[in-house]
Amino acid sequence: MAIRYVEPLYRPPSEARSLILQATYGCSHNRCAFCVSFQGKPFRARPEAELFAEIDWAGGHIPFASRVFLADGDALVLSTRRLLRILERLRARLPSLERVTAYASPQNLRKKSIEDLRALKEAGLSMLYVGVESGDDEILARASKGATADEMIALCAKPTQAGMDLSVTVILGLGGPRLSQRHALGTARVLDAIAPRYASALTLMLGPRDPSFEECFGDPAWRMLSPLEILAECRAMLAAMQADGVTFHANHASNYLPLSGELQRDKARLISLIDSVLDDPDRARLRPEFLRRL
Repeated sequence: MAIRYVEPLYRPPSEARSLILQATYGCSHNRCAFCVSFQGKPFRARPEAELFAEIDWAGGHIPFASRVFLADGDALVLSTRRLLRILERLRARLPSLERVTAYASPQNLRKKSIEDLRALKEAGLSMLYVGVESGDDEILARASKGATADEMIALCAKPTQAGMDLSVTVILGLGGPRLSQRHALGTARVLDAIAPRYASALTLMLGPRDPSFEECFGDPAWRMLSPLEILAECRAMLAAMQADGVTFHANHASNYLPLSGELQRDKARLISLIDSVLDDPDRARLRPEFLRRL
């Protein structure tokens, strides 16, 4: 049995060379107003026998695989006992395995104790990807994220205390012009409090969705920010951040200006690069719309 995916399939950019295994299909929350990833894909847990058959196939055909990403958007919703069985099977079949990662939602993290997460870390689940999106409570509520900013901080503390690495994602432009400054400063506060190993900023891109993001967000003053407004928002967030040792990326294909560095070491360089574009907005230096992708 070869590995067979139920599309659409999504994974973090940093997992491009990883073996992708679908432990679940879709997302159990699936209410975030900006997300189109799994709108037409009902959530369900993958039958364990199917997943184990794929792991066994991988062990026979690609035993050199060193990284595994557990898809879809919600693998951590599975019980700790079931996840431990999956991790045990992976270790038994993939002798070169170095790390296993997965997405984690606030809903997942509410249901997992620090002891659960510590057991998963010891079994090989070494990093979680968490979409924090914003540090502003109004934006989080309007976007139907299902957690406040302070809840995000508390929930992300659990895997950190369990010894896991975190890769946290925020979305530039999510609050529109009215909430842009609050979004930048609130998000900086949350990222400082979480102090993840990795922090990534994506830029909002909206795909066809029913109901639309604009309907869900319900703010008549909301509009998409211009590229320069996005850069100004990113600058305000970076300028406010005080966390040290965080690897920061805004080099996703959705971003207008690729940025990458370590905070605080590279903070001045990143801000200077943004300023150079804001001071002389030569659009040739920005990624054109036709090259931007989710």
